[in-house]
Amino acid sequence: MTLRVVFMGTPDFAVPTLVEILGQGHEVAAVYTRAPKPAGRGMAERRSPVHDLAARFGIPVFTPRTLRDPDEQAIFAGHGADVAVVVAYGLILPIPVLEAPEHGCLNLHASLLPRWRGAAPINRAIMAGDAETGVMVMRMEEGLDTGPVALAERTPIGPDETAGQLHDRLARLGADLMVRALAALERGSLGSEPQAAEGVTYAAKLDKAEARIDWTRAAGAVHDHIRGLSPFPGAFTEIEIGGKPERLKVLRSVRADGTGVPGTVLDDALTIACGDGAVRLVEVQRAGKAPMAADVFLRGTPIAAGTRLT
Repeated sequence: MTLRVVFMGTPDFAVPTLVEILGQGHEVAAVYTRAPKPAGRGMAERRSPVHDLAARFGIPVFTPRTLRDPDEQAIFAGHGADVAVVVAYGLILPIPVLEAPEHGCLNLHASLLPRWRGAAPINRAIMAGDAETGVMVMRMEEGLDTGPVALAERTPIGPDETAGQLHDRLARLGADLMVRALAALERGSLGSEPQAAEGVTYAAKLDKAEARIDWTRAAGAVHDHIRGLSPFPGAFTEIEIGGKPERLKVLRSVRADGTGVPGTVLDDALTIACGDGAVRLVEVQRAGKAPMAADVFLRGTPIAAGTRLT
């Protein structure tokens, strides 16, 4: 027996789950995703990654601006879905939508709930220095990521792992977890347990204003900040190049030995003093340029020891 599914998702993170659902032979009756947005230099309308995949498979795609409209809710109910699968969709699902599928809505969330409910759980886990995270399938209810958890998969976070690297790992883990949840749902054996009342934290949406590196913080916190914002929006500092201040994104770093005035370059390998300890920059990006290894950057732009970053 296969399930009739409505899939709701938007970014790259959601794509592996849709691929796995299709690969398992489930009937995807419709895909809901965010409407195309102007992007790029020409500001041409660009479809979401999920939209592109659904179009290749000939699946009907719906891009409502809101699901609070009764007409949109009637269209959604008309799909006659057994279950809706939601992965980083981006719109709030009101009660009539949550209750329309026979078995409700299952959401894939990239954290160990109730820690890091909200928009940016992968980034926030790394920025907080968490040693472990995971993916969870929960039954959706009206609250923000508050529903009972059906299945979970835990994984360590590598000490130098970036948000981009962890994102890709969790996307694959989550896809496998969701198809396991659907298989259990088919068998009538998908249970769930309420989330713990303790340990609730919220993963606020990333703000570009928090991307500037504060070199007065301890080296571990600086390192976690850098990797938690890589590749987007990218932590940055400012450095004088050719007599002019220039913004420099830092995409990868490692902990290093050294002490000095915070923000000071300590050697010829871009080791930077922090409030306590130091970090060495591994990958950087100048404004308008492609990312590059730090040693490649230094060959074209030597930075002397003693230079201060702001």
